[in-house]
Amino acid sequence: MLQDKIAQYTQEIQESSLTNAAEIEAFRLKFLVSKGIVKSLFEEFKSVSSEEKRTLGKVLNEFKILAETTLQHAIDTVGDAADSQEKAFDGDLTLPGEGFQLGSRHPLSLVRKEIVEIFKKLGFIVAEGPEIEDDWHNFSALNFPPEHPARDMQDTFFIKKQDGNDIALRTHTSSVQVRLMQAGQPPFRAIMPGRVFRNEAISARAHCFFHQVEGLYVDENVSFADLKQTLFHFVQELYGEGTKVRFRPSYFPFTEPSAEMDISCTICKGKGCQLCKNSGWVEILGCGMVDPNVLENCGIDSKKYSGFAFGMGIERITNLKYEIRDLRLFSENDTRFLSQFETEIL
Repeated sequence: MLQDKIAQYTQEIQESSLTNAAEIEAFRLKFLVSKGIVKSLFEEFKSVSSEEKRTLGKVLNEFKILAETTLQHAIDTVGDAADSQEKAFDGDLTLPGEGFQLGSRHPLSLVRKEIVEIFKKLGFIVAEGPEIEDDWHNFSALNFPPEHPARDMQDTFFIKKQDGNDIALRTHTSSVQVRLMQAGQPPFRAIMPGRVFRNEAISARAHCFFHQVEGLYVDENVSFADLKQTLFHFVQELYGEGTKVRFRPSYFPFTEPSAEMDISCTICKGKGCQLCKNSGWVEILGCGMVDPNVLENCGIDSKKYSGFAFGMGIERITNLKYEIRDLRLFSENDTRFLSQFETEIL
């Protein structure tokens, strides 16, 4: 009968001695899991008569409480004993500790630092600006017409309206160039590293946030030849001598003429792979001569001064340098990936 079973299991619990983790777990599995004794007794309770339920209901609930309190008391007692043993350490305190593992810089930080150091040797300073920008600094001053698709919600993360102006997460660090030029007069020679945001689908080749380094050089008699030689030197320093470079005509609202620069793929060595789309070439940056309208928008005489600008994604540069095929790895915080860079200089 159900009452006899309850009495039998009650006596078993009262006589039980739970002194270690293994015994506690065995007790829990026997009495308190979904297929344990307590559950099975409640299932059996459903089939007894109404008269018996009045008597057995209270007894069964008391049995359940007994099992639960016995388990919890054992857990607390064993845990306190373990803590006491830990505190009562009587070993040799003069022995050296186990030490700890040093971390490392993130691969993006390593490459950013290397890029900055290369351009510093060429006389470029580092300039920074806010990640939240207004329409003027992010678009209008850079010669983006009102109907340009980059202003659309599909490309830009707009935040809110402030004083009638569109406020958005910056889509490029070119906004820092505008602030730099508005703050003074040429010559300017600076790079602008920072994080930028675009409303794009996340994949092995793209992300909704990434990191850029842009550069600006404005002075008298600056030519496209200066731009090419500067970037050619940068590629040889970063990827090694012998890395091939090519320039292709392109279009950007803030430069004219404009070009995209490719280097020979460092992963397949020009043979063709997924990263270079089997072409043997990978685009690493866009560049061009600063559009006279941009100079005038920033209060600079475009008849006296000229300049060049360029911009590159640090993720793409890092992919090629370390032969990483998926840029999503940079933001997943997977220690198996990050620990590969622990030998790099901190």
